[in-house]
Formats: sequence, C-alpha cells, structure tokens
Amino acid sequence: MKKKMVVLLLISLGLLFINLPAQAQQNKFGLGIILGEPTGLIAKYWTSRTTAFDVAGSWSFEGKNSFHLHADYLFHSFNLIKVDSGKLPFYYGFGFRVSLKDDTRLGIRIPVGLSYMFEKTPIDIFMEIGPVMDIIPATVFRVSAFIGFRYYF
Repeated sequence: MKKKMVVLLLISLGLLFINLPAQAQQNKFGLGIILGEPTGLIAKYWTSRTTAFDVAGSWSFEGKNSFHLHADYLFHSFNLIKVDSGKLPFYYGFGFRVSLKDDTRLGIRIPVGLSYMFEKTPIDIFMEIGPVMDIIPATVFRVSAFIGFRYYF
C-alpha cells in the first residue's frame, strides 16, 4: 500500500513539473535578484497583460553604503521589438525610492527597461535604468542601473 502511494505521489509531482514550463508567463508573481547599483532582491506582480508593480530591497555601494527600497508601477509594450521565441517588452513607469543611511532620502523614480520573457520557462531577464530625483532632504539627481532575473511562481 505504501509503495502505491509513493508511486502515485511521484507521478503526480512529475506531471506538475512537466506542466510548469507551459505556464511560464501566466504566473503573476516573480521574485529575483538585481545586480548593479544597487544590488538586491526584486519582486514583480502583474496586474494586467501590460501593467505590473515592481518592488525591490537593495544595497548601494556608492559613496556611503546605504539600503534602498523602491516601488514602481510599470507599463509594458510588447509590440516594439519582435523576437522569434519568447517576448521582449520595453517597459517604463514611475515610482518612488527611499535611501536609508546617515541621512534618509526620498525620491521619485522613472524606470525604463527591457525584459526578455522565455517562452517555456517561468523566468525573465532584464536590464533597467532608473533616473531618481531625490526631493527630501534636498533635491539631487541620481541614476540607478542594474541587470537581473526573476522566477515566476
């Protein structure tokens, strides 16, 4: 009896993993890593076929080390660049950033990026440039840039 249960469980798990890649970009929540300035963890939640929220917690090594949090609302254009396999959307958006160090700073972000979404795997890779205008405690212009990947659950 136990052997039948184990075999049935293994077959069920196998079918689950066989079907997982076919649903690659149907999953709405992705979690991954960003490398660059800053470096950290990033999450993305799709709210529609072309819009998403993006949130990251990261560490900046520029000047005095600091911890960054950013949250953005993103718009994706899937028709700008055509590819034979997968999807390559250009995206842009708006959001905010908080930099926590000796003097806490709050700024407005305008991220622009390019993401490659694989056709049969729940992964995307991307690069992004995010101009930031700090408004508190003083007005300062900065640019963050990174590359990254996310796995979609």
